[in-house]
Amino acid sequence: MSDLPFTLDQLRILKAIAAEGSFKRAADSLYVSQPAISLQVQNLERQLDVPLFDRGGRRAQLTEAGHLLLSYGEKILSLCQETCRAIEDLQNLQGGTLIVGASQTTGTYLLPRLIGLFRHKYPDVAVQLHVHSTRRTAWSVANGQIDLAIVGGEVPSELQESLEIKPYAQDELALIIPVFHSLAEQATIQKEDLYKLNFITLDSQSTIRKVIDQVLSRCDIDTRRLKVEMELNSIEAIKNAVQAGLGAAFVSISAIEKELEMAVLHRAPIEGVVVKRMLSVIFNPNRYRSKAAEAFTREILPKFATEQWTEDLAPTLETPTDFEAEVMADAISPDP
Repeated sequence: MSDLPFTLDQLRILKAIAAEGSFKRAADSLYVSQPAISLQVQNLERQLDVPLFDRGGRRAQLTEAGHLLLSYGEKILSLCQETCRAIEDLQNLQGGTLIVGASQTTGTYLLPRLIGLFRHKYPDVAVQLHVHSTRRTAWSVANGQIDLAIVGGEVPSELQESLEIKPYAQDELALIIPVFHSLAEQATIQKEDLYKLNFITLDSQSTIRKVIDQVLSRCDIDTRRLKVEMELNSIEAIKNAVQAGLGAAFVSISAIEKELEMAVLHRAPIEGVVVKRMLSVIFNPNRYRSKAAEAFTREILPKFATEQWTEDLAPTLETPTDFEAEVMADAISPDP
């Protein structure tokens, strides 16, 4: 076969239809007319001599051949994007794009600071931040859709051998209670006091919830006795609920700095109990790593990392600027 039976545009159209579930929505997402989409699909099916869609239902369903072409097409399009970014790198960080991924808490509270430092130093590089679950983020790194990511959960076992997973920083999870709660008058609370609280938590399947239960169990706290008053789907909702007096919660210290400074939440240290989890940085060592990603890894990540991470990169580190030092100082949590 001397000529390819498909074009990159046709692969983009196939991917859009599969993602949107209809020819019309795919046409809207690509800013072309529906007849143009239909014609391209007809030409593609004629060139391949196989049907790519089952046309009986209301939703556009791929045939077995359609799924196969989509699988390879996504890889082809990903490599094309990677090629374009490699060429952009020839401009030596005077352009290009950095795509960073994160799980929910790190994406909401840590990554904006890191990206702010990077943009201050490299204003011509466009930065995208994709915030999803650890699982979805890890797959995006594996597929080359994201340069690197910082996650708080466990990377799927099927990806652990293909991805480079580096311990990055400790994330402490603090117990917060309403400022008017009787326990807020005490410098520390006892383990037994936890059984008297009504807790507001994330879903029982969330990574942070599992980490908290594991650490508390290791500290001889019976998590089955903890009273869960409600489950909410975001850290912001949990903070607002605690502030309103609806209960207590464990949240990342990075998520409550402003509230502690404004004294609208109270951090209650537990005697003999420290709840921490390890954040990890994940890369795909088999994918091209752009100069922007290299600069972000070498110059920005160490500013919030553990001592071991910093030591590993010590020969390449730079002295923080006044601006960077100010941002880093703002990130330090107030003493309890």
